[in-house]
Parts: sequence; structure tokens; C-alpha cells
Amino acid sequence: MALRILFLCMFFPFISGAQTFELPEGKSYEKIKFKLINNLIVIPAKINGTELTFILDTGVSKPILFNFSDQDSIDIKNVSEINIKGLGGGEPVKALSSKGNTFELESFKNNNQQIYVVLDKELNFSSKLGIPVHGILGYDFFRKYIVEINYTNSYLKVCNPLAYKYKKSKRLESLPLHIERKKAYVNATALLGEKNVPVKLLVDSGSSDAVWLFENENKGISVPHKYFGDFLGKGLSGDIYGKRTKIDHLKLGSFIIEDTKTAFPDSTSIKFITKFGERNGSIGGEVLKRFNWVLDYPRRKIYFKKNSNYKKPFWFRTSGMAMQHGGMRYIKENKASGNNKVKGLSKYAGSNGVEISFDKEVVISLVPQIIVSDLREDSPAKNAGLEVGDVILAVNKKEAHKYKLQELTHMVDDLPGKKVRVLIERRGEKLLFNLRIKKLFK
Repeated sequence: MALRILFLCMFFPFISGAQTFELPEGKSYEKIKFKLINNLIVIPAKINGTELTFILDTGVSKPILFNFSDQDSIDIKNVSEINIKGLGGGEPVKALSSKGNTFELESFKNNNQQIYVVLDKELNFSSKLGIPVHGILGYDFFRKYIVEINYTNSYLKVCNPLAYKYKKSKRLESLPLHIERKKAYVNATALLGEKNVPVKLLVDSGSSDAVWLFENENKGISVPHKYFGDFLGKGLSGDIYGKRTKIDHLKLGSFIIEDTKTAFPDSTSIKFITKFGERNGSIGGEVLKRFNWVLDYPRRKIYFKKNSNYKKPFWFRTSGMAMQHGGMRYIKENKASGNNKVKGLSKYAGSNGVEISFDKEVVISLVPQIIVSDLREDSPAKNAGLEVGDVILAVNKKEAHKYKLQELTHMVDDLPGKKVRVLIERRGEKLLFNLRIKKLFK
């Protein structure tokens, strides 16, 4: 669902009252199921009665709405214009600040929520994830309550701090949680070469990546010798590129995560955020999902224990190709009509002596269209001849429209030495490409 904004009161100067989520009186917790898509926590929510979908993002302060068209509508209240800046090397983007909105997650509710509305239609995470996503939600969700994030069973549990009892477990570790500018940070150690380097990392559930580190030779944070250039993602202020590599390990508490997938974003993409504090990088969803978490913002503590994802290998874009949804397309399929005809007896027929045929009918269906959105230089996909904008029809003879976007992504990103066959359509012509997957770190 895309959204059309209805302004109820323009340029209202002030709204009184606290902006906080609350549990209903007498209720000690609320449980919220989520979907884990591309390492991101996706939850259902309502704003002023309109059902929406949000990414839970510990790296943002206020909720941000985006992805608009003229198809649907949402009432937002008390609006003023602002500029906001985020990751990416571009200029600040124009947005609206709206106060006095009702934001609901099950029974967990804020009747006076401020939200930001980004009007740039290019900022659209739905096409990257393969499902409708309308915004991101962060600090206001966490600030007063204890929140359990259970990646194993895909649920959040929002708990009243006065009623919450921590479960005793030898497997449960804790770290101080530093809240600065409404964002959460933890201290960790990165083994770079032969040096253990202390790093202060943003806890960033809104990033699908594993670890980002910001180059700083004075602190011993340098890119390892083996790396490749890569597209890292899209921020509020544009595309983010950088160097993709592995570090020897990341140590979080007593947990040591070997050969940690790590990206070093270009300095132009992060120049805005490096102005504030001593942040050295971030921990994203591909590391966070390896643990179940308890985030205690009121007491400035974070608790975690490893889960069944802990030893899963890190995923790399070995094909060098990124894909996204690109609208819809029509396909023709032959399907049995169900009008079975007995053709007669035959000595070559089945045990009952009857040969049966099925009439076929052509069915035209409207299916999601998957397109190539980015190609890494000198990658198997680029070298094979694929181009940005190509429509993916099939991967290894499996029709693309029958699979989720994340499933297709893992089909093309196979192990080194494997061959991947990709059938595409380009300007009305069908073309078949053979991709030979090679080692990323030679």
C-alpha cells in the first residue's frame, strides 16, 4: 500500500503533552509478532487508524514515513516543513514534521506522536524487501520500557520496567547501553590484523548488514588488504558505497564472532554522522539476529544470549548483482482445465485400461517483476553481460515470479565455483547468461 497525505492542520506551532508510548492500565507487557526479512524486523502498526508496516530501527529517533502515491490516504496532523539529513553523500531531504498523531502497536499506544514524513518517492524500501514498508520506528518505542527481541521465535515483548523480572541464566550476558542523541551504543572489540581495537558501535537494527567500521588510522581502524568495492545500501541522503571485507573477529562481551563480515563506508557517505561523538561504526541485523536481546533503555543496560543463528555463515553478494521489485508484468501459463476426457481402451493404458487426457487452458496472470538494480564492477554478473534494468525471468530454470525476492537473491549468490544460469528480458528480447561464481577474497 502506498500513501496519500491528508493535512488536517497546517503549521500548528505547538502541541502540549508528553510524547510517550504507554501500555494499558493493569497490563504489564505487550507481545508483538514480527517478520524477519533480509535481517530486518518488520512489524504492523497503525497511524491515525491507517494500517501500515514499519521497520524497527534502533538507529533513528523519531518515526519516519515514506513511500507515497495517490492510491491510499492517511491523515496526519499539525504539519510544518523541515530538512533532515542521513546517511549518503547527497543533500538534506525535504520532509514534514507532524505532531499529535496516534501511533498503535497492538495495545502499545502513543496518542501524541511526532512523525517525520519524507516526500521523496525515490526513498522506497518496499522494492528492496519485496513487501510494502511505509516507515521506520526507533527511540520513542524503546525509551520508557524494557524490550525483548526474540529473533528465534520472531516476536517483541514490551515490558513495564516496574514489573519486569530478569531470568537468571549463565548464558545471558550484559553490557552498558549508552544512549546519545536518542540512539543506542555498545562497546566492543575488533581484531584488525594483530591489534585488538576498542570500538564504540551503534546498535542498528535498521541495517541489514553485519558490521560497519569507519576508517580512522589514528585509532587503528584500517581496511584489511583483501577487500572489494561494493554498494552498501541507500540512506536518507543517497546511495552508500564502500569497501567490503572480513575482519579477524568481533568480540561482544565474551562472545567472539570469527571472520566477521565488515564494510567500511566511503567517508563522503558518513561525513554528517561522524560530526557527532566518538562513534566508530555500527552493528546491524546480520550480527544482531545471532542473539536474543533485552534492551533496557531506562536502566541503560543491554542483555543478550546466542541463539540458533549464531554459527550461520555470513552472506555475501557473490554474483555482484542486486535485485528489487520493479512493478508488475503479465505472464501466460498453461493450466489443466479439469475437463477430463476418457479417450477409450488401450492395451498400453494403465491398470484399469483407461487412457485419460486433460484439456489445457491458457491463463494470463499479473505477477511481480524483478529487475537488476545494481551491478558491482568486475563481478560475475557484470562480466557475463547483465545490465541494470534487466528483468529477471528465471534463475537456474526456476521461474522468478514463483519465489520471494530474498529467495531469488540467495539463488544467484551461490558458492565459489558454482555456475548460475539467469534468464532475462531486455527491450523485449529474452537472453540467457551463465554466471561463474568466483572467490571474493583472493
